[in-house]
Amino acid sequence: MLKDLAFIFAFFVAQVYSLSPAFIACQLQKADTVSPLAGCPEGTIFVSPNDPRAQYTTVQQAVESLPETGGATILIGEGQYFEAVNVTRTGPLTLLGQLDASTAFDPAGNASSRNLVQIWNNKYVLTGMDDAQSAVLTVAPSFNASLIGAGTNGAPLQPLFGNTDFKAYNIDFENQAANYSISQALVTDISYANASFYGCAFASYQDTWYTGRNASTYVVDSIIYGQTDYLFGFGTAWFQSITLANRACGGGIVAWKGSNYTAAPGNRYGAYISDSKIIRSPDANATAVTENSCWLGRPWNDLATTVYLRTYMDDSVQPAGFEPFDSARPVIANTTYYAEYDSYGPGANMSARVSIEHVLDTSEARNFTIDGVFLERPQWIDYDYVY
Repeated sequence: MLKDLAFIFAFFVAQVYSLSPAFIACQLQKADTVSPLAGCPEGTIFVSPNDPRAQYTTVQQAVESLPETGGATILIGEGQYFEAVNVTRTGPLTLLGQLDASTAFDPAGNASSRNLVQIWNNKYVLTGMDDAQSAVLTVAPSFNASLIGAGTNGAPLQPLFGNTDFKAYNIDFENQAANYSISQALVTDISYANASFYGCAFASYQDTWYTGRNASTYVVDSIIYGQTDYLFGFGTAWFQSITLANRACGGGIVAWKGSNYTAAPGNRYGAYISDSKIIRSPDANATAVTENSCWLGRPWNDLATTVYLRTYMDDSVQPAGFEPFDSARPVIANTTYYAEYDSYGPGANMSARVSIEHVLDTSEARNFTIDGVFLERPQWIDYDYVY
C-alpha cells in the first residue's frame, strides 16, 4: 500500500536524501559475495525473511535476543514483516532499514519511496482493549507503562523509564486494519522512553502516532498518514520536516493531553510541528478531504499544547484551525495552548483562527526550539542525519 503511494508523493514533498552518515554504509545492500553486515557497527544483528545469512527472520526475534543493557543495532533486510514489535529494554537500540544503492542517493525520491522495509500489522481496538494493544511498534518498559487509558488523565503514572535511546531509519510502519469506518488502530506507542525516527512512514487512520507518558520523541523527514486525531499523546513530540497526509477529516490532526510538573516532572507536554506540510493524502477519496474540512487539532484535555512552526497548509485546513474536543467539552479552555508561526499556503488563513490561538511573532517563536521544548540538548537525536 505505502509503496504505491510513495511514488505519488514524489510530487508533493521536497527532494531529500534521507541518509545517516553514521549508518548508510551499513544500510546499503551488498553483493552476494559480500557480508550484508559490511560497514555495520560491531555486533549488528541481521534480520531477513529470505536471506539464509540472517540470524533471525523477524524483527521481534532479534529484539528479544538482546540483553537488557548496552547498545545494539539491528539491520533489517528488504521485505514485508507482518508482526508487532515490542521493545522493553533500557539500553540504546537502533533499527536500520536496508536500502538499494541504486536509489538511496536519488534526489528525486522521498523518505518512503526508497524504503525497502515495511513492518505492518492489522490489529484494531475491540471492546475491552486498551488502544495500546493495537500498536505495530511499542517502545515502553512494561505492559502497564504502554497503556493509554481513557479520559483526560489516561492510565496511571508508572514509576519507571524504558529505552533511553531508540532510533529507527528508513522503515515504513503501517496498521492495515484501519479505514474510516473502523475503530482506533495504532502504529506507534512510545511511552516512558526516548525515541527518534528518520526517513520513515507511519500509516493508519485513527490514532496513528502516540507519544505517551513521560516520553520524548523526534520525527524527521517522514510521512504520517491519518484521519482522526492521528497525532495524539501525553508526552513531548517534535516533528521536523514531515508530511501530514490527511486521508479523511475527523476530530483534529493533533489531539494532545497535558499535565502539571508534579504529576510527571521533567516533561514539557506538547506536539510541535516544524517546517512541515499538511496535504490531502493521495489515497483520500473525493469526498473524504474537501476544502476547509480538516482541523489542525482539538484538546484531549484542558492542558493540551500544540504549536505549528513554518508549516505549509493546503486548502483542506479548516480556517478556524482548532475545535473543542466534543459536545461534553464544547469550549477550548484558556489553559490550552495553541499557537502558529509563519504558516503559509491556502490553509493558512490566520484572520479566521479561533480567538484563543496565539499567532506568534518572530521573537515569541524563538522560544520553541528543540532544546527549549525538551528542556535540554537531547543526546538521543541524530543531528547529522541528512534531509
